[in-house]
Amino acid sequence: MLTLGKTGITTQKNAFGALPVQRISLEAAVYLLRKAYDNGFTYFDTAAAYSDSELKLGAAFGDIRRDSFVIATKTMSADADGFWKQLHNSLKTLRTDYIDIYQFHNPGVVPRPGDAGGLYDAMLEAKAQGKIRHISLTNHRADIAEEAVKSGLYDTLQFPFSYLSGERDLALVELCKAHNVGFIAMKALSGGLITNSAAAYAYLDKFDNVLPIWGIQRESELDEFIAHAKNPPALTEALQSEIDRDRAELAGNFCRGCGYCMPTCPAQIQISTAARMSQLIRRSPSATLLTDFGQNMMKQINNCVDCGECKKHCPYDLDTPALLKRNLADYEAIIAGKTVI
Repeated sequence: MLTLGKTGITTQKNAFGALPVQRISLEAAVYLLRKAYDNGFTYFDTAAAYSDSELKLGAAFGDIRRDSFVIATKTMSADADGFWKQLHNSLKTLRTDYIDIYQFHNPGVVPRPGDAGGLYDAMLEAKAQGKIRHISLTNHRADIAEEAVKSGLYDTLQFPFSYLSGERDLALVELCKAHNVGFIAMKALSGGLITNSAAAYAYLDKFDNVLPIWGIQRESELDEFIAHAKNPPALTEALQSEIDRDRAELAGNFCRGCGYCMPTCPAQIQISTAARMSQLIRRSPSATLLTDFGQNMMKQINNCVDCGECKKHCPYDLDTPALLKRNLADYEAIIAGKTVI
């Protein structure tokens, strides 16, 4: 069990990431969420931006005792008016009177009291009214994450963290611990590039202040993490060897699939998949990646106009156009039979 920083929230080291349930039916999502709850999951993460994910959580948990589980959701509002509108909509959709952890969703700056737009002040008022319990923030940029933790204004931080993370990310985990800020690890499977859930679980289990969120869409995925919680995998020599191989192959210059560059692409390139196709097709082989749909998606890279918008919006400062071109060349070699998967 883990206590999430100064919140006092205690949960098993398994959190359900509900972004993927937007891709399945309401019936399937409710079944999956209830099975998770029945098997010990008590922390569920969603966002207003995840299409109907909040609605599905509301359908799954609207009739369950509210204090038996934790809801974390997010707002991308730019001002106080938008904040209140989104908060009230989330409460209604989630079928709840309050949100345990309400997070600013990947802001470009750290919201503070008295800022123009009144976002943080609106958070404070919502907390005073009992509509939220804890004020939090998610981000993909280390400098913003560090500033938020040091500010003393936030109860938790949600940030990408896995065994592919670098020294600065490890230092951020320790910074959160020093400031008693709960650390919630998103992208614990690095957007699907980490394929051994036992290795991922065993590595993150070393950190007593880190709560990993697992994005779950299929019952088989859920079953893996239920099993890991009941019998936590040890970080064996074999698992460590796999981690070392993955680090050698992936650490550093690879697309994490966060998608923050996507809305800005004038050529409508599916960057979050196309810029990491080489890794996906080798590490998680899927026939769908080689279908006409997959081939047409990759051909779209030829329409890149080198506008630089993707680079400007990448939280990891990647040369995204160069990644896209390398992935296209590799993909075409695979299609032509010149490269073996």
